[in-house]
Amino acid sequence: MSPQSIRPLPFAPAFEAVPSDEAETTAELVQTMRAIAETTYRDYGHAVRSVHAKSHGLVIGELRILAGLPAPYAQGVFAREAVIPVVMRFSTNPGDVLDDKVSTPRGLAFKLIGVQGERLPGSEDDRTQDFVMINAPAFTASTPKAFLANLKLLAKTTDKAPGSKKALSAVLRSTEALVEKMGGESGMLKSLGGHPKTHVLGETYYTAVPLLYGPYFAKMSVAPVSTDLTALTDAPVDLNDKPNGLRDAVSDFFAAHGGEWELRVQLATSIDTMPIEDASVRWPEDESPYVAVARIRVAPQASWSAARVAAIDEGMAFSPWHGIQAHRPLGGVMRSRKPAYDMSAHFRSEHNGCPMSEPSAAPESGD
Repeated sequence: MSPQSIRPLPFAPAFEAVPSDEAETTAELVQTMRAIAETTYRDYGHAVRSVHAKSHGLVIGELRILAGLPAPYAQGVFAREAVIPVVMRFSTNPGDVLDDKVSTPRGLAFKLIGVQGERLPGSEDDRTQDFVMINAPAFTASTPKAFLANLKLLAKTTDKAPGSKKALSAVLRSTEALVEKMGGESGMLKSLGGHPKTHVLGETYYTAVPLLYGPYFAKMSVAPVSTDLTALTDAPVDLNDKPNGLRDAVSDFFAAHGGEWELRVQLATSIDTMPIEDASVRWPEDESPYVAVARIRVAPQASWSAARVAAIDEGMAFSPWHGIQAHRPLGGVMRSRKPAYDMSAHFRSEHNGCPMSEPSAAPESGD
């Protein structure tokens, strides 16, 4: 199916339906995330993110928007050919900093710097666009209520015995492997520690939940395309006696190699098969495939250093609500993320004495 044959469905406000009790659900979700943050702050004496607390790589590069995109794909940030600085943060999803043998789903958040356009609420003075992704094409929870239930389950495991978590993770990985051998997959098993011990750089990452794409709506993904990166897809990582083995693997890679990813867009063509309010639905790619709109390129670099941690991990927050109106997040899960992510950033800033700010230029790549 060619990009020219896709007939995207224009977004209509009626596609979003806000439940009458969503504000109460969101408030409880924010409280749960704050409880996680307070627990880890007591443990570490330092505030970390309420989700995706552990970073494995902090990478600086550039995003090149492709020339000659078909009109439906040339929207928002991607409306015209350009080169934009980008900061990438690879992570795993728990709100506590765990030994990597507790193997959980992976995340990629990246920030484009120097973006023009009408801004989203709360980011009026900024010139950045964030995309927040996980290594799954759909979200594990369908709605904010389901998201809250999952988060409460994770909150109960925060601050529990790390040795037990490693043992449980080994059991969950075996169970997940059996499920997949039978043709299935369990996002819950993976989220609790059953993710395979594979390289974070070999993953394809997805927004999993939709966002506006100019007059249309879409999901997005980032997929490795350079040979050195694609060789890492499903590649095992040795984590024996290496609590930060994933970070070490990322550092070793970027010390010797650069990398290239495609940024792809899946435009919605049907509100029935590609819903906005059910984040757990995988949009069918035979109806609308992911189409490349840009490439991300990074040079060999030090992906972990004190200066880079200070500038990116401590000094920046990543949220899908940092951006322009042309890419407004859609659906209940995305709506609930705004106050939750705002709380997490404020908590870290307040407790660490490190004000958050949106960059006007990328940090030096050689720091």
